[in-house]
Amino acid sequence: MKPILSHFPPSKTGAENAACIGDHKMKKLISAKLAGNILLFSLGLLFLFHVLVLLKLIPATIVWGGQIKGVPANLVTLETVALLVTAVFILIVAAKVGYVQVGKLSGAANVGVWLIFAYLLLNTLGNLASGISLEKLLFAPITIILAFCALRLAIEK
Repeated sequence: MKPILSHFPPSKTGAENAACIGDHKMKKLISAKLAGNILLFSLGLLFLFHVLVLLKLIPATIVWGGQIKGVPANLVTLETVALLVTAVFILIVAAKVGYVQVGKLSGAANVGVWLIFAYLLLNTLGNLASGISLEKLLFAPITIILAFCALRLAIEK
């Protein structure tokens, strides 16, 4: 049996070979298409969630760290931004998976998926720091799983 490093060109450094090994393991764990579909489904649910907050069917006290209190303009502004960001994320993921043809903008979609990954990691930290237990206990684990899916999609060529 050949050692795993023999599969990589000798021109690569040890760190580059290690990164290739990590990529290889992640690619075997979950397909890019499945990771993208999980992201699209979750982002669709997130979009619906923000719409329901705007419609006041979900209490505003469970979003934004519970900081929105009695100022509807703040809620509308923040939720509108959240909806726009979520819609852009959906478009980026759909482009990376191949559901939306972007032609020469495929490089932008690749960069966008890396930005989504970074955003989800930061969002996880924000959820963990939140004073709202629902954000800590429910949304933090979800965002870390979604960050993993974004990472898997990002490493796909």
